[in-house]
Formats: sequence, C-alpha cells, structure tokens
Amino acid sequence: MANTWTGRQLIDGRWLDGGAMLENRNPAKIAEVIGTFPRGTADDAASAVLAARNAFPAWRRTSRIKRGELFIKLAELIRRDVAKLAETLSRESGKILDEARAEVIEGLHMVEYVCGTARQPTGECVDSEIAGKDLYVRRKPRGVVAVITPWNFPFAVPLWMLGPSLLEGNTCVFKPSEETPQIGELLTELFVEAGFPAGVVNLAQGLGEEVGDALARHEEVDVVCFTGSYDVGSHIRRVAAESDHKTCACEMGSKSAVIVCEDARLDLAVNAALLSAFKTTGQRCVSAGRILVHRKLLHQFEHDFIERVSALNFADPFTPGAFAGPLINQASVEKVLKYNDLAKQEKAHVLFDAGRLTVGGREAGNFVGPFVYRQEYGPNVRTIREEVFGPHLAIIPFETDEEAVTIYNDTRYGLSMAVITENYRRWRMFRDECDYGMGYVNLPCIGAEVHLPFGGVKKSGNGQPSAAALVDSVTHKISFTVNHDLEIKMAQGMTAGAQQK
Repeated sequence: MANTWTGRQLIDGRWLDGGAMLENRNPAKIAEVIGTFPRGTADDAASAVLAARNAFPAWRRTSRIKRGELFIKLAELIRRDVAKLAETLSRESGKILDEARAEVIEGLHMVEYVCGTARQPTGECVDSEIAGKDLYVRRKPRGVVAVITPWNFPFAVPLWMLGPSLLEGNTCVFKPSEETPQIGELLTELFVEAGFPAGVVNLAQGLGEEVGDALARHEEVDVVCFTGSYDVGSHIRRVAAESDHKTCACEMGSKSAVIVCEDARLDLAVNAALLSAFKTTGQRCVSAGRILVHRKLLHQFEHDFIERVSALNFADPFTPGAFAGPLINQASVEKVLKYNDLAKQEKAHVLFDAGRLTVGGREAGNFVGPFVYRQEYGPNVRTIREEVFGPHLAIIPFETDEEAVTIYNDTRYGLSMAVITENYRRWRMFRDECDYGMGYVNLPCIGAEVHLPFGGVKKSGNGQPSAAALVDSVTHKISFTVNHDLEIKMAQGMTAGAQQK
C-alpha cells in the first residue's frame, strides 16, 4: 500500500499540518508504511487545552438535548462508514477484520447509548426535614477532559470516554495512541462532520511521553481519562494527586482468568478459554493469561484445548478464516518471547509452543503463535502473576473452589473473571469472593457491553470505571435547597431567630 496518508491535528476547529512526523506501519507487513502523522509537542497540547477551555462556557450552556442530537448525527455517520473504519482499524492495529468491524459497532453502540441518555433526568428532588423546603441534586460538568486512549481498541474506547464527557457538557482533547493515529483522525473527522462546534473536540497526535504527559500535567485539564499500562496510569494518578482540582479515571491492565469448575461443561469451557486467551492475539486488557482448571477435568481439558489451539490460524487480518493477527510491534514480540522463556525457566510443563511464525508471509509481520503451559500454583512464580499482553497462557490446576479463589486473587491485578459451572451457588461464591471489576458465568472473560461499567480493582483501575459509568468521573454533584416558607426554619432543630442580649 502506497504511503498516501498525511496526518493532521485538530485544534480549535482548524486542521493543522506540518512539524515533525511519525511513521505508522502495518504490524502484519512492517515494511508497509500506512502514513505519517504529527509528532505533536507540549505546545500543541497546550493549544488544544486552551481551545477546549475557551469552548467550554458556550458548550456547557448548550441544551443537553441539543448536545444529544449531535450524537444522533454522529451515529448516522459511523453507520455510513462502518466498512471504511473497520478496514482502517484492522490495517493499523493488526486486529482481524471481523473483530475490527465488531469494535466499530461497539463504538456505535456507545454513541447510541449517549443519544438515549440525553433526555433522561440528570438530577433528583429530595424531601427535607422542613416541610417548606425542597432539596435538589444535580450533576455539573467538570470542564476540560483529556482523553488518552490505547491502540488495541482505538475506536470504541475513545467513544467510551468522549461520549459521556461531551454529553454532560465537558470539552475534550483527544490523544490517540501513536500506534493507531489514522483511526483516531477519522473518528475526529466524524465529530466535525456531525457539527460539534470548534474547540469542543480537539485532536492532539504524538507520543505518550510528550503529548500525553503534557495533557496530564496541564493545569487547565480537569479530568484525565486513560486506558493503557499500569506504569503510565499510575503516573497519571500521581500527577492528578498533586493538583488541587484534577481527577482521573484509569483502566490499566490485568491478569484475568477463566475458572473451570469440576461440574463445568467441557465444550463450553474450552471455547470460553480459547476466546479469552487468544482473541486479539491476547492483546486485550481483559485477555485471560490464566485458566484455572479443577484437577478432575485437567487431563481431558488439556487434550481438548490443545487440539483446538493447534488448529488456530494466526494470519494477516484480511485473511478469510483468520482467528487472530499479529502483535502490534517488535517490542511486544520480544516481551512475549521473553515470558515464554521465563515459563520454561520456572519449570512449566509446556503443552504447545508455536513460537515466532515465519511462513506463509507471516515472516513479514509481528506474528507470534500461542504458547500454552501447565504450571502448579506457587508463591514465586512470576508468569502466573504478571501481565504479558500476548498469546501466552498458563493452565493452573486446583483442588477446591476455595483454592481457586486464592489462586485467582493472588495477583496485583483485578479486572475480569469468568467461571464455568452449572451450580448457581458455586458461581455466586466466586462472584463474591474474587477481586475483579467485570465477571462472567459460562462465558469468556471478554465481551463487555457499553451500558455496563468497565473497570477494575487493584492495579487494574482506580475505582472510576469507563463506558456508561464514566459519567461519575466527568461530572460532579451539587446540592441546593429552596425555601418556600415566608420564614426561615433550620434543620436539626437549630434556632433560626436572632439571639437577643
């Protein structure tokens, strides 16, 4: 594919060219340059924040209903461009075309959700102790929101953040991953075409350590919404803590798991494990790095699972029948292979090792196949506790449900968990005893829907979920009291009259 795309930034309604540029390459064919995109600066970030700050007063005074109607137009445009957006997303991220299309639809669902909430009540009237008073609670926008998003869901995750932020009256600076700048630019173009006013949505392209850090630190940014690594998310949390007004919503990775109980249906368990571990080549924050299997089922599960794994086709994202595509870059390839070696050093029993894939054209890209091993639970085993973010999977035997809870919780992450069982009391116990933000029963540990909160605990999040729940991070609640009596009466029995000497 010819290098025909030259990226731009959008600041205060103006598309800006020029400056230093970054190459964007196809991870399935790394010699192919998709385009060049701006390597933005801290000054660019500051200009985008200023534009958002200046646009904020008029935008927050715009009727919430009118703001919602712009999202109706945005939904129409996304629906019109599904095929184009999916193709771009697939080529940039390495996600197979089927998954890329599903992600675009997920982003569309977020926009439709926002449209639907535009006419819902945003406050409540509460009774007072005093009959003549009415008490009210309302939400108000916080101000300028920096939206810093990952490469692995470069269309849906931005809309999880931009949608609720904008509907509630905030203005935004959107910083896509430098790995997927083109889909970020196309999404921003749709906001412009839908009629969002200048400065309400700004696009700041560039490196995370340059543009992203500048946004997180800027004094005029009120909220930072971030999805990505724990290291970056914890840095953003520290920056926010040093401010007198800044808050953040951070989702930061996992060591998620599927728990296969002794009464599990094996066919369902194998399929759930397969999808959880290897969809998107294991590059989802909710991807299962661990499958916990009851020892009674271990032998049969491993046999059936490896039989399915050996038939998976990791190939170019546009290949019909491909199950998964490449890793995003060479650094990811090296990290996955390093953890594969570490598992062997930790005395794992390797069940399947596809290694680096170098035939059928895959030598031209960042292709690594599945690595599956059995590892007994122990106190110092790094590979069953640390996030790998690739097709690297540990199968861990357990004897009792209580032991499975212990194993699941023995990691510093807590994002997603699935339990495969036919016993409702059993899944209820796992629901209550495991540390996670999203749980599933008889399903993979992937597959979030936008009208639910998306976030985790421990190193996986800071208690401020995204998607539908983001509204709580980008607004603050105010209360006010109205007196309808002709005299003042105080709550708690306090005297209202002036005291005489």
